[in-house]
Amino acid sequence: MVMSRKSVFDAKLVSPVRLADGVSDAIAAALFDGRIPPGEPLPPEGEIAKEFGVSKPIAREALRQLTAAGLIFTQQGKVARAKAMSGETMDKIYGYAVRSSLKRLQEANEMRRVIETGIARLAAERRDPEGLEIMEQALKDMNAGVHDPASFTAADILFHLGLATATGNAMIRVQMEGMRTVQREVSELFSRRANRSEADWYETIARHAAICEAIRLGDADRAEQRIRAHFDAADIASLEVADKLDGAEG
Repeated sequence: MVMSRKSVFDAKLVSPVRLADGVSDAIAAALFDGRIPPGEPLPPEGEIAKEFGVSKPIAREALRQLTAAGLIFTQQGKVARAKAMSGETMDKIYGYAVRSSLKRLQEANEMRRVIETGIARLAAERRDPEGLEIMEQALKDMNAGVHDPASFTAADILFHLGLATATGNAMIRVQMEGMRTVQREVSELFSRRANRSEADWYETIARHAAICEAIRLGDADRAEQRIRAHFDAADIASLEVADKLDGAEG
């Protein structure tokens, strides 16, 4: 006897959206709500079509949309499976943008300033323990990675992920994950400046430590001030990098 699967979707489609959009929205809601945990298989394509009262091509298009958005992954001849929510797709888009021109890179850094100022305030207000732990580990990694641009960059990216995690907001964490390529491009450029002194490496660490301390103390105003100071210093370095890149392009 074949047991029928209990539905995990809200299969009522709302007009006037395209059918495939309505199906993908309903499946996405099940993914975000945790009704289908990461790694778990989705129902087969035919079962999805039957549940929503649509054709198989419509169900297939909905699954394509979710795959393109990075919410599920599929393999030839196998059912689709749920993926953990991440900023992977966003990161790819930002990566293409910042590598396309110096202007896009500068705009991306400006975007980070705007976004992370608010993140620092919220992190100080909420102080999620996991985020604080990640930031502390990142500071240790920074100290161990002085003079090693690749290691230092990895630690820098980890610190800002910890900053986002400290807000306790999963969507903010995803946004930060989506900016990893932006952070990597900027950090690597700064770390490889020919005139980067010993003091400069440790000043960068000190700025991050000051942000972490303000968040640990729950001082939102101070956290905002410290991250603004950090981006002010980064802007000065940006001018130097920009001059060199402009000269190389010229």
